[in-house]
Amino acid sequence: MKKDSMLYVVLFTFIVCAAFVLVLAVANEGTKDLVAANKEFATQSAVLGAFGIPFSGQADAAAKYASEIRRGDAGGYASWAATIDGTDYVAVEQSGAGLWGTISVILAATPDAGRVRGIRVVAQNETPGLGGRIEEAWFLGQYEGEKTTGGAISMKAGAESSGKADADKENGRVDGISGATRTSQSFGAIVDAGLARVKATGGSR
Repeated sequence: MKKDSMLYVVLFTFIVCAAFVLVLAVANEGTKDLVAANKEFATQSAVLGAFGIPFSGQADAAAKYASEIRRGDAGGYASWAATIDGTDYVAVEQSGAGLWGTISVILAATPDAGRVRGIRVVAQNETPGLGGRIEEAWFLGQYEGEKTTGGAISMKAGAESSGKADADKENGRVDGISGATRTSQSFGAIVDAGLARVKATGGSR
């Protein structure tokens, strides 16, 4: 068969493509369990983090998740519950549109959504150094122990924002990120929606 013939080109292309597909299939099958384990750890660590339950490593996270977290399913979506120092808390996953994509968080609060326990970001595509700062400890730390006002937390964004953490845990307000007004506003809306879901879930557990 001549190498410059159409049949040769077609067969060569087919063989190369088939080889790549086979390699990818083998790689996918070989790493399937590892990918699933990493995904499970990501969820467990985010839930534990939102509840403020410390852990050291993947094995410890799995053990504490199994012993301290109660998984639920209210209204067709996942929820989690935990009792910490005698106080009951409920956590839910809430997603919404950010500036560049979907932002997903796990939010824990009292069943009446009166006070936030904690929050963790599980997915976001915001601008690094600007909106991407929603994952920073100073920003998320504002929500820890924050009292809500009417089941919501006010987000100071844009001209209202100082770009520094609001330390008052009783005013129902947090400070947005300087230069990331849209992301801050979106994050605030996601949190409020999550609080509404916590309240609905808390009353049904």
